[in-house]
Amino acid sequence: MKILIVEDDASLSEIIHRALVAEGYVVETASTFFEADSKLAGYSYDCILLDVMLPDGSGLHLLEHLRALGKRENVIIISARDSVEDKVAGLEFGADDYLPKPFHTAELLARVKSVLRRGRTAGELSISLGNVVLKPENRVVTIGGKELSLLKKEFEILLYFMQRPSHVIDKAVLAEAVWGDYADDSDNFQFVYAQIKNLRRRLADAAATIEIVAVYGFGYKLIVKE
Repeated sequence: MKILIVEDDASLSEIIHRALVAEGYVVETASTFFEADSKLAGYSYDCILLDVMLPDGSGLHLLEHLRALGKRENVIIISARDSVEDKVAGLEFGADDYLPKPFHTAELLARVKSVLRRGRTAGELSISLGNVVLKPENRVVTIGGKELSLLKKEFEILLYFMQRPSHVIDKAVLAEAVWGDYADDSDNFQFVYAQIKNLRRRLADAAATIEIVAVYGFGYKLIVKE
């Protein structure tokens, strides 16, 4: 899952970044309204940590713009302004949660996990498709009740597909979602092909009733075998 931190305090941004990466998230950062707006226009995120007071604009205006575009990313406002008015405004603009500064990293991580669970799995603790059950919070996959061992990126790819069954996923979109900004540095998508190949083999070897199939000229999609 991919998270964007919009925070102009470099030290706080770095602390949050390290904590989220340690939890296995793909994390990107923006320190200004303009930088965040550019990223949100071109990419999608599972969760956005949004500071209200940015050097070149208001985080609330950024949130308003995001919702006007029809984008439904989970948003947690992190702000030193702990007034009732700011909380109400943030929630009315479509924020999913509001966490006043200063806060403990453990609480932030718990809030992130909570909004991701509500947003992607409708409050459920697992995603089921065919005989495969995936638990995002503890990163466990079982097939027919037996646990399947996956590498980190294999898990992230499977999670992305299981959240979008039967949807055709472009390889570039998948690379950006799982690898973040690093995907832009690549001239080809061989790393995507390799990870997909390995994941497909692991699923087949474990007798999974789901399969990632190639859609020629477009990308891949996850299907349930008949």
